[in-house]
Amino acid sequence: MYGRGGIIRRMKIAVLGGTGKEGSGLAMRWAHAGHDVTIGSRDAEKAQRVAEELNLALGNGHIKGADNEAAAQEAEVIVLSVPYAAHKDTLEGVKAAVNGKVIVDVTVPINPNDFLRVHVPPGGSASQEAQAIVGDRAKVVTAFQNISATHLKKLDAVIDCDVLVCSDDEDAKHIGLQLVRDTGMKAWDAGPLANAVVIEGMTVVLLNINKRNKVKGAGIRITNA
Repeated sequence: MYGRGGIIRRMKIAVLGGTGKEGSGLAMRWAHAGHDVTIGSRDAEKAQRVAEELNLALGNGHIKGADNEAAAQEAEVIVLSVPYAAHKDTLEGVKAAVNGKVIVDVTVPINPNDFLRVHVPPGGSASQEAQAIVGDRAKVVTAFQNISATHLKKLDAVIDCDVLVCSDDEDAKHIGLQLVRDTGMKAWDAGPLANAVVIEGMTVVLLNINKRNKVKGAGIRITNA
């Protein structure tokens, strides 16, 4: 099936934390492109309500709602879009459902007490910690950390921002790159998962730019390439 994003293959995508601004915006863009999307939440009823709202806005029924474990169980690709405080517990809760799958980690380890200063977690980055938690059950990809949720649900808007994608697995990274393109944004291969620490930290730099320059939704753009 081909949609607005020109998708190569229709995939089953679970967006854990999909009731939040970033997760629901990504879910909406992927559904609009033609993918089958399930929003996951600790509260299945809340996930279903948000799914209904997004389907109403889209005019189709490509989005469903479920609890995190059920959403992860039926998906091919699991997108993790949760606050860092819930990162470990969410992964532990769906570990049995991730075997052989790709996990796209959108999480940024922001310190809630000082969100304008880069916080490097004990595992090096949230994405590296995710890979350590799931072990060899799944392949982790880092992507979308530097994208503001402001414009995601404006489907006719061109998001003037590039997305950096990292993974230690080339096949998983290819899926991550394609999912970026399916949102209408430009994707860049940014190397191995160890580089996620820089990409996650860049989000805090962008938050500083937003605050200090009184702008909204600052992003990055790769030039001369």
